[in-house]
Amino acid sequence: MNKYQRKVIQKQLVCLGNKFRFNLKKAILISFLLIGFLYKTNAELPTTIIKSCYDGDTCTTIDGEKIRLACIDTPEIKGKKADPINAKKARDFLNNLISNKKVSIRRITNDRYGRTVGELFKNNINIQELIVQKGYGKIYKRYADQCEWTR
Repeated sequence: MNKYQRKVIQKQLVCLGNKFRFNLKKAILISFLLIGFLYKTNAELPTTIIKSCYDGDTCTTIDGEKIRLACIDTPEIKGKKADPINAKKARDFLNNLISNKKVSIRRITNDRYGRTVGELFKNNINIQELIVQKGYGKIYKRYADQCEWTR
């Protein structure tokens, strides 16, 4: 390889390095913008204080609003398909996490019982997703399309 060929290759490498650095900078900038957008989105949601949770997917606010946690299903305490032991574990987990605490809420709709169906967030953590991750509930496939994290 002669001197000229080395210079050409050297210039190409410098150009490639500059291009990579530029793309890396763009990727970092886009990441920060997305993180900022996601943080801002949850921060702008209305807030409420949860009084208590009846089971692993139904809570009541201090204002008396009944909230059915969207996109998840947890064991039932009573009824034909009851699993009281696991239902109480899910309820206790949820109560320890959010009872008497301020949460953000994304209200989606009302169900046939008049409850608000919504997603709850505490410190930007999606409560429904956490319940599923911890094994206290599962994704309710019939309504999973209402929550972005289930996709």
